[in-house]
Amino acid sequence: MRIHANAKLTPKMRMWLVRRVTSDGVSVTRAASDLGVSRQTAHKWLRRYRQEGEPGLLDRSSRPHESPRMTDPARERLAASLRRIGMTHEQISSVAGISPRTASRACTRQGVRSSRVIDPRPANRYERRHPGEMIHLDVKKLGRIERAGHRFHGERGARTRGAGWEYVHVAIDDHTRIAYAQVLADETAETTVGFLERMRAFFGAHGVDVHEVMTDNGGNYVSRAFHEALVAAGIRHIRTRPYTPRTNGKAGRFIRTLLAEWAYVRPYGHSRERTAVLRNFLRWYNHQRPHGGLNRQTPIGRLAAADDNNVLTGYS
Repeated sequence: MRIHANAKLTPKMRMWLVRRVTSDGVSVTRAASDLGVSRQTAHKWLRRYRQEGEPGLLDRSSRPHESPRMTDPARERLAASLRRIGMTHEQISSVAGISPRTASRACTRQGVRSSRVIDPRPANRYERRHPGEMIHLDVKKLGRIERAGHRFHGERGARTRGAGWEYVHVAIDDHTRIAYAQVLADETAETTVGFLERMRAFFGAHGVDVHEVMTDNGGNYVSRAFHEALVAAGIRHIRTRPYTPRTNGKAGRFIRTLLAEWAYVRPYGHSRERTAVLRNFLRWYNHQRPHGGLNRQTPIGRLAAADDNNVLTGYS
């Protein structure tokens, strides 16, 4: 217990006060005056001593006996479970119906703390000024699911061999963060060109014309077929420097969000089930999920603020 340096009543002095009154026969007023405290304070410690003995002279927590406005335990457990799967306090707030600060305190009480590693390097951020000015493209390889894996049932020895891979092709607008993604069979040039056309149609349905795309130097992106498709569409191609993935960081960050909030958020019985959920996730991401990089706006909200667009919903 830490006691203030100028405190008049430590537990030892409280005991001295009690003995002055109970053993020496000194009046409460006189004992309080000798110690330099009020008569009411002296009566408080006498009352505690008579009710509880010496333990009553120890300091107590200032927390009230009842907290009728305290967050419901079930909601606290929900907040903690959402935090464990990687949701931020702001995202938990929108799902659980509590403030971000309450979500933080609830997670702390449930023993779930942030695992974020603070990077001492300053952030080097950039943002294009208009929707469609730059679209970031990338591909993430995911293991195909034939049954729930060890991530959820904990049985590392019971693995499904030879299930193969699926490829999530993603696109995200640099200015609005509106995102589009599809689960495809591979990452060949032909498949990537097909995704490019569907991506353009998706953004076109939202009133956004694609002017530039940024990609890494993967074989599908440096292929002749992809180059010819971009030239035919009048789209400029910007490639990242080799071994510098942070240049295309918005696509990488969106992939991390996909993994945490879609691919690994719950066990799926089959890849078809996971793929079916992707459409609803994208709708939620674009229309409802507050974005930390947009000052808590949604991507669709940022688009509407950019040019007062009448936004359509072109998910496929």
